[in-house]
Amino acid sequence: MINKIIFNLIQVIVVMAFAPLIKGILARLKENVQSKRGPSIFQPYRDIWKLFHKDEVISEHSSWIFRLTPFVVFITPIFVALLIPVLTDYPLFFAFMGDMLGGGFILALGGFFATLAAIDTGNPYGPMGSSRTRMVGFLAEPVFMIVFFTVSFIAGSTIPYIVQKYWVTPLANFFEPAHILMLLAFLMLVIAETGRIPVDNPSGHFELAMIDESKGLEYSGRGAALMKWGGSMKFFVLCCIFLNVLVAPWGLAHGTELWQVLLAVPLILIKISIFVLVLVAIESSLAKLRLFRITEFLGAAFVTSVAAMIIGLFFM
Repeated sequence: MINKIIFNLIQVIVVMAFAPLIKGILARLKENVQSKRGPSIFQPYRDIWKLFHKDEVISEHSSWIFRLTPFVVFITPIFVALLIPVLTDYPLFFAFMGDMLGGGFILALGGFFATLAAIDTGNPYGPMGSSRTRMVGFLAEPVFMIVFFTVSFIAGSTIPYIVQKYWVTPLANFFEPAHILMLLAFLMLVIAETGRIPVDNPSGHFELAMIDESKGLEYSGRGAALMKWGGSMKFFVLCCIFLNVLVAPWGLAHGTELWQVLLAVPLILIKISIFVLVLVAIESSLAKLRLFRITEFLGAAFVTSVAAMIIGLFFM
């Protein structure tokens, strides 16, 4: 049991330490594809370090929600990292404290507080972005529900480690039509939840066009650092759920030795980097959708998830 607690802590440290690096690689590759030099892959670390050493300015009109939100956004991905397979393919100490649906609710809690905080300051751009964020969330949450219902029906559980075992043994389960459609729907969900193109453009800072970025617009100093770091960890955690549980649950540690768990760290980073290349290809080949066409994108994700559910129910 002591080893499982230690490995849980190592998982959390990996998520905290390498989440900004993955964001830096994604930003650098995207700029390179567009024939630009781009920032260093370590630029997110510099930004976070710089913000932690700056003074924090808080509006006199804000309440406790604005002050608490950066800590909620920072902590929620850490909780989810305790529940999912980040480095091991066997359950750790906190593995059965919550399932995939519970992890989704925890991540949604951070987004909910971020939305309230954006409205709290009275800045006109915050509520504008928050309303758009809630629109995306309102359309994305049914996709979450249908995907996890399909997972629970096919795999017999929503515990990430049990779902992972189902897709690995036998390998033929991976190529089932329901699974392929579910992967497509979840990929579209990851794009929407992390504010990527075609739903949102994280590199754009024009206030009237902001969606996800508007939630942290009023933060400075430590608050802005925690918001950026928490956003990076949320992206890392969603990648781990998508890759380690549903897509390619290989490369994880099978044994209980410390060296096996540490060996899984570079393998996971390589796997996420490959997924980042896919995201770069998607973002570089598409333009950002107009606001009212985002409903079509998430509607397509919902229809795809429903198709996966129907195939899973009637053709399994």
